[in-house]
Amino acid sequence: MSPTIPNAVLFDCDGVLVDSEPIADKVLVADLASYGLILGPDQVTEMFTGGTLKGVEQSARKMGADLPADWLDGIYEKTFAKLRAGTPLIGGVGDLLDTLDATAIPYAVGSNGPMDKMRITLGQHDLWDRFGGHIYSSHVHGAAKPAPDLYQLAARSLGQQPEDCVVIDDSVAGCRAGVAA
Repeated sequence: MSPTIPNAVLFDCDGVLVDSEPIADKVLVADLASYGLILGPDQVTEMFTGGTLKGVEQSARKMGADLPADWLDGIYEKTFAKLRAGTPLIGGVGDLLDTLDATAIPYAVGSNGPMDKMRITLGQHDLWDRFGGHIYSSHVHGAAKPAPDLYQLAARSLGQQPEDCVVIDDSVAGCRAGVAA
């Protein structure tokens, strides 16, 4: 049996292309603790990976954190500052993209993260330009994962049907979105 070659590859960003999640989780652990919600890094990873910071805000409030009205803006500012200081590339990503380019298989990004975050993290590794405008955020393009919208949009932007694409995601929500797409 020979392997099936996809028409396109659709990537998540955080944890798949760049190793930004441990950095963001540390910021979140410290910040939530300052508002009385003590969670360890493993808890934050388990509870929030693949979600949105808006979802974190809602959950944290339900768990008793006394967050200010402008918490979301502040946590983005703190997180972006740490990510600007250096966000590692996931090992093998450059080689994989080189192989996709050599075989003319197009690719795109679909992320629950904001465009500014991806510009910071992907830009550090010249991936922002490499994706040629095929970077899609739920902050701009609608429903967050696990809704299939981002991956459907990404596939169609590459001239493909979602069922003819491979999705690479590291979260339950993202994998559900990929299957649903």
